[in-house]
Amino acid sequence: MVLVSVGTDHHPFTRLIDWADCYAFDRPEVRVLVQHGASRAPAAAEGTACMDRGDLGAAMSRAAAVVTHGGPATVVQAREAGRLPIAVARDPELREHVDDHQLRFVDRLEEAGLVRACSSYQQFCATVDKALDQPEDFRPREPHNGGTTAAALRAGRLIDLLARPAAPHADRPPPLPPPDSELPEITAVVPTCDRPDLLRRTLEHIRCQDYPATVHTIVVFDGTEPDHSLASADGHRPVRVLANSAAPGLAGARNTGVLAAPTELVAFCDDDDVWLPGKLRAQAAVLCAEPGTELVCCGIRVRYDGSESDRLLQRSSVDFADLLRSRLTELHPSTFLLRRSALVEGCGGVDEQIPGGYGEDYELLLRLSRRAPIRTVAEPLVRVLWHRRSHFGGRWQTISAALRWLLAAYPEFRLVPRGYARVAGQIAFAEAAAGRRGAAVEWAAAALRAHWGEPRAYLAAAVACGASAGAVLRILHRRGRGV
Repeated sequence: MVLVSVGTDHHPFTRLIDWADCYAFDRPEVRVLVQHGASRAPAAAEGTACMDRGDLGAAMSRAAAVVTHGGPATVVQAREAGRLPIAVARDPELREHVDDHQLRFVDRLEEAGLVRACSSYQQFCATVDKALDQPEDFRPREPHNGGTTAAALRAGRLIDLLARPAAPHADRPPPLPPPDSELPEITAVVPTCDRPDLLRRTLEHIRCQDYPATVHTIVVFDGTEPDHSLASADGHRPVRVLANSAAPGLAGARNTGVLAAPTELVAFCDDDDVWLPGKLRAQAAVLCAEPGTELVCCGIRVRYDGSESDRLLQRSSVDFADLLRSRLTELHPSTFLLRRSALVEGCGGVDEQIPGGYGEDYELLLRLSRRAPIRTVAEPLVRVLWHRRSHFGGRWQTISAALRWLLAAYPEFRLVPRGYARVAGQIAFAEAAAGRRGAAVEWAAAALRAHWGEPRAYLAAAVACGASAGAVLRILHRRGRGV
């Protein structure tokens, strides 16, 4: 039997019904069953408008070949039934859907080997014939609940998200601040590694917050002996000193602090950044007013080589699709104020598996934004210091490895060409700065194939041809930008 499922979308998919009819008419010895949904019933093939999930899954398991439209749920169900789907994407130019997201989704899955795509009747017939003659070639080559199938489903959901008309990021009026007596206690987590002078300055600015409730501070020493002289029992601004008890690195240090935090609200601050006085009050007002919000960020004031520039987001919220398109540097980890339960009982802590811990804050943003939009306060409430003593300054091989890990962990980047081009361009720049010219050219080309206007690809090419990576970074940093 050949099973054809067009899903339940209200747009008719007459083209696929016609293909199934013609195939059944030409091959009367083959039973063709079509679940036709809102489309007209087939004439030569058998037809049924709808099938519940259990019946559809059973029919897929019995079928020698399964043909689906480009819907994520149908594709994944076919794979779970042990069949490699033959996918025919709905085409918006033929009024089979509102946009081209099924075309993009099926292209992505075929590239990953998760479906066999067909775009013509001749290709459809040849592929179905092959499935009947060589059934072993049309079985998934991974466990039915494997990671690639799960990634495909996530990718499909993302495409559905991206396909919807973009809603404007209207500025919400700032929430009314709660009375001082209702403001919750907060824990500040400060990872540190051998920067005592900068650390003391950071702690002083936390102590000076214009915030009436108690602010606990946990200083987590990573790779160095803890300085217990920093500890304080001040009832209003207590400080606790710990050694990193998780994986070495920034991610493990943050997790150590989060697990030790005595409060539901937790804020991050790097040991070379400082909070301006009203930061916690402005952000806590948002979390108090919006129980569904899990993370609030704010604008930053970037200081580099004696000059300062403000980076603000002119929007009140950011979602997963936004973060795939752009890193949004304004969402700096030192601006994070989040609910501890979102990590400990929700999406998990900061990822300790990322090579060198580079970009762990961005990866956490991606995970949290899948759960709920990230809120922002459009004020520069954190001063961020960019300097040559930055932990990742010059660690180009680590940066490249971490960014390649990110692309592998989030295949959804392939669905957002500008976002993929941005990360590929960053990898190209890191490879060029590390002196690996061949890899730099390869990644720059990948970035330009995704989006010809990606500036990082051209910067990488310049560095690969002899320009100084340090000089490029200094120019960008003076403008409050980075690669």
